[in-house]
Amino acid sequence: MTALQDQFAPENRCFGCGPANEKGLRIKSHVEGDEIVCRFRAEPHHLAFTGILNGGIIGTVLDCHSNWTAAYALMKAQGLDTPPCTVTADYHVKLKRPTPVDADVVVRARATNIEGDRATIEATFEADGKVTATCVGTFVAVKPGHPAYHRW
Repeated sequence: MTALQDQFAPENRCFGCGPANEKGLRIKSHVEGDEIVCRFRAEPHHLAFTGILNGGIIGTVLDCHSNWTAAYALMKAQGLDTPPCTVTADYHVKLKRPTPVDADVVVRARATNIEGDRATIEATFEADGKVTATCVGTFVAVKPGHPAYHRW
């Protein structure tokens, strides 16, 4: 299945999830049952210190992947053909243990609450089968006049 980013926002230049940003992370979010899943492999320059992934990169992956989870959840809840443009209202990351920079990472996210134009998302960041970080965030569909409106 095509990643949500490639399907709905191929020209997006976001550092974390934009397919058109040649220097970005270019994460890919896929619908897998009731979850949205991202498989990510860090690059050597993403480290915090020898062998360990930078927390800012972890936060970016969780933020962007959760945002796409919210957009998809709102699209489904509202019966839309395309996802609304959403932005991060807040997100909270807990770094639970060091994440090896050379690990195969799986990020799993799901909507836990939808109210109108807002979705609450919970996500986990797993490396080598262990949860190394978690995230809870609120994401909001923007309206005309907002700089992110029509960004994809």
